[in-house]
Amino acid sequence: MIPPRPGHPCPRVAGPPFGHDGPVLEINPLTASDRPDWDTVVRAYKRHFDSDVDDTLYDHTWRRLLDGTEIHGALARVTGTPVGLVHYYYHQSVWSAGNCYLQDIYVDETVRGQGIGQALVDWLTHQAKTHGAARLHWHTTQDNTRARALYDKVTTYNGFIAYARPLHD
Repeated sequence: MIPPRPGHPCPRVAGPPFGHDGPVLEINPLTASDRPDWDTVVRAYKRHFDSDVDDTLYDHTWRRLLDGTEIHGALARVTGTPVGLVHYYYHQSVWSAGNCYLQDIYVDETVRGQGIGQALVDWLTHQAKTHGAARLHWHTTQDNTRARALYDKVTTYNGFIAYARPLHD
């Protein structure tokens, strides 16, 4: 890791192909000035999964992210250009001190395969440990083979199958 940007307590991440004489990858928590960059990346993420939402929901989510009491987020930038994001939250656990759930992770399709996704997971792992979480966890669809290839590098598939029951029509 390389030192944080001035005024930001979180580390920047550098590694092949980033750092040294090449482009610099920075991952930092969201701040108010990040709204235009977050909009660009989060809308690409939602389009990628065919789950675009109304502008009012983007606004509501942004306010919650900036509040930082329920949900949190960070942007990944390569030499200043936004290329990825992560949304996460901490929650209680019956059998441990608490956990961190990775809700959303996205890397722009044009820069995939360059280590940005792994850097986001590594960054969040550091954040979760610092927060005192006992575990970082997430889920994905069975057919998301590209994401699963990354996840298989950074952790072990635990065999669980996720179910979700909608509570509203």
